[in-house]
Amino acid sequence: MNKLLPTATAGSLPKPSWLAEPETLWSPWKLQGAALTEGKEDALRVALHDQVRAGIDIVSDGEQTRQHFVTTFIEHLDGVDFDKRETVRIRDRYDASVPTVTGPVSRPRPVFVEDAKFLRAQTDRPIKWALPGPMTMIDTLYDAHYKSREKLAWEFAAILNQEARDLEAAGVNIIQFDEPAFNVFFDEVNDWGIAALERAAEGLACETAVHICYGYGIKANTDWKKTLGAEWRQYEQVFPKLQTSSIDMVSLECQHSHVPIDLIELLRGKKVMVGAIDVATQIIESPEEVAEVLRQALRFVDADKLYPCTNCGMAPLPRHVARGKLAALSAGAEIVRRELAA
Repeated sequence: MNKLLPTATAGSLPKPSWLAEPETLWSPWKLQGAALTEGKEDALRVALHDQVRAGIDIVSDGEQTRQHFVTTFIEHLDGVDFDKRETVRIRDRYDASVPTVTGPVSRPRPVFVEDAKFLRAQTDRPIKWALPGPMTMIDTLYDAHYKSREKLAWEFAAILNQEARDLEAAGVNIIQFDEPAFNVFFDEVNDWGIAALERAAEGLACETAVHICYGYGIKANTDWKKTLGAEWRQYEQVFPKLQTSSIDMVSLECQHSHVPIDLIELLRGKKVMVGAIDVATQIIESPEEVAEVLRQALRFVDADKLYPCTNCGMAPLPRHVARGKLAALSAGAEIVRRELAA
């Protein structure tokens, strides 16, 4: 879009209490059948309204139609048994009960396309849609069939490409692949992870993004961050290869993180979604705090390629806090726009 420093969110927004338990990640739906479909659409309208009212330029569905950013996509695929569960270590951080890949994976029908069409019909603003990335998908399953992380990732990449092409046809302007696993499995990322991501984005005319964060503000993630020391240099392991990839945009975590801001230089030439909102606290940033992160980032990314954003999704936060953070993001970006114009 032509606007300087266009704002966006990284992913989820809180769900209303009629749809799911507030401030709870991956809460079961409170509705069923036609009432659930209607409730999701109403929640999507509310999420859109909150973004527009706050002045967010690139809007999303706030993941209102999804329980989980990965498994809601996977549960629509063939070859995965959700009744047959195993406990696995997620991103080397915490244990979780996950479904099992029992046979060849395939996508019998589009997953999010009708939701994307509904969002497109509600707004003229650019819309961004998030999909799980191949590496994060394989890290959220137990594989009893392929028995190869790389092979399963490539299978998922082809499936994601099918979905992404249909989302583009539905009017989505930016398709974002969520790959928090890129901050953990560095050798695999560089050996085949980025190539699999490019396969997922193959042939798309719309813009593509990859979101790489340090996770939701849940205890498992905040405890992990405490072990990372005074500087978080994980991005240093993957940014050089991403800089030469076909992916258009990289989303990263900056506000209240220990990421050295100069690591953004490794992405020079790419568009960068700079996380200027901390999702691990209920304290609402001031516009000036947001602006200061953006000023620091502008030392390493050209202004026409900087997209102010949130660090990650805000599903676990109270709704009033999320609204406040959206407004702060918009106001902070406007401060820096005025400075650049002057």
